[in-house]
Amino acid sequence: MRIPFIKQKEIFSEAEKNRLVHAIRVAERLTSGEIRLFVENRCKYVNPLQRAKEVFDSLDMGKTRLHNGVLVYVAIKDHQFAILGDQGIHDKVGNDFWTKEADLLIGHFQRNRIVEGIEACIEEIGASLRTHFPHEAGDDINELPDDIVFGR
Repeated sequence: MRIPFIKQKEIFSEAEKNRLVHAIRVAERLTSGEIRLFVENRCKYVNPLQRAKEVFDSLDMGKTRLHNGVLVYVAIKDHQFAILGDQGIHDKVGNDFWTKEADLLIGHFQRNRIVEGIEACIEEIGASLRTHFPHEAGDDINELPDDIVFGR
């Protein structure tokens, strides 16, 4: 018996993907900081922060020169997320900043405004990175890709 192939529904439309990648590029434009977005349907762990740490490491985000990478992790169907900043940015912004960003996402997600919430979070993270890690003219390179990484 042959099992039919069932195509998994895309998490975001092409327009939404483009919108989020654009938000990352704009957020990184005037900073040496790096933002990555990882999205999947289900979180493998009870605590999404554990999954975010695993993803952070697998994407080599801890290898940025100034340790100023930030991962926004979202598990759509499980309604879970985590925001994880490397030590360089965390030392500058502290726990209150991450709590504020989490509250921002929760507010949008509760109104089923997933893309808008992620976009707003990326914009605010970018503003913080620009403040603490301004673009270094002539010496700044994009250390990590700007594309969205999709898990399973």
